[in-house]
Amino acid sequence: MKDTTAVRPARGTYRFRNYTIRPDERTEAEPIVSGMECKSCGERGQDGDGIGHATEWAVEHLKANPTHLEYREHITRSYHFEAGAWH
Repeated sequence: MKDTTAVRPARGTYRFRNYTIRPDERTEAEPIVSGMECKSCGERGQDGDGIGHATEWAVEHLKANPTHLEYREHITRSYHFEAGAWH
């Protein structure tokens, strides 16, 4: 004899959640790393913690190359998502 009972599909509930991306300021976050690049010659100083390290390199580079007046800062900063309320 054949089973004639209907098979019901599984039911599910879907919920949605908003997320916000922010700079990672937690104590375990990686430090912000900064470096400076000379736009005249493309030379780049070594990356280090904070902007002070990068600007020191730029000052020394300018002393050695008085016509190199424009620089570009490169920043590496960690971000993370914060979960919001469920909807």
